[in-house]
Amino acid sequence: MKTPVELPGIRNITISGRIGAGATTLAKKLSEKLNWPLLEGGEIFAKIHKELDISQVDVLQRPDSFDLKFEAQIKKTLAKEKHQIIQSHLAGFDAQGIEGVFKILIICRDEEGDDKADIRIDRLMNRDGISLEQAKHEILEREKANIEKFRKLYAKNDPNWVYWNKKYYDFIVNTYSHNQEETLDLVLRGIGYGK
Repeated sequence: MKTPVELPGIRNITISGRIGAGATTLAKKLSEKLNWPLLEGGEIFAKIHKELDISQVDVLQRPDSFDLKFEAQIKKTLAKEKHQIIQSHLAGFDAQGIEGVFKILIICRDEEGDDKADIRIDRLMNRDGISLEQAKHEILEREKANIEKFRKLYAKNDPNWVYWNKKYYDFIVNTYSHNQEETLDLVLRGIGYGK
């Protein structure tokens, strides 16, 4: 086992982003570079959905207890562990107030600041080998269901709350204007890697 890279002032890292923005790709690359273990929220929830025999999009059919337990475990890990990369929609939100956590947000927005759902859909098609219709359904419907559930559980049903609000993060990278290598390079500089 390789020795984990030490980063001054950073014990753990969270990576969050909307579906298809590039958070999973970055998390895997950063995990390899730092020799830090990666916890992928998407993988865990995919397993839960399989066990419950519901599709990935059927977020609202998943009992709230699964979400509450998962987010509580994330908070506990971030507070007590070291050298962890946690990639999930709410990881950065969960990390609020926990010392030593560097919170990264991955966005995919054009020059006007508009979300590029078409690019995220295309990425999902290529990554998962699914049809355009499946990818659209996955991104548009699952994201809508996630937000509905998250607002109910964590934001007192605030209709304006989103987990990708910049105020929750220390560092933001736009994958609309940066490829995978550039994104990793920006993050490595942001965390002080190699200094």
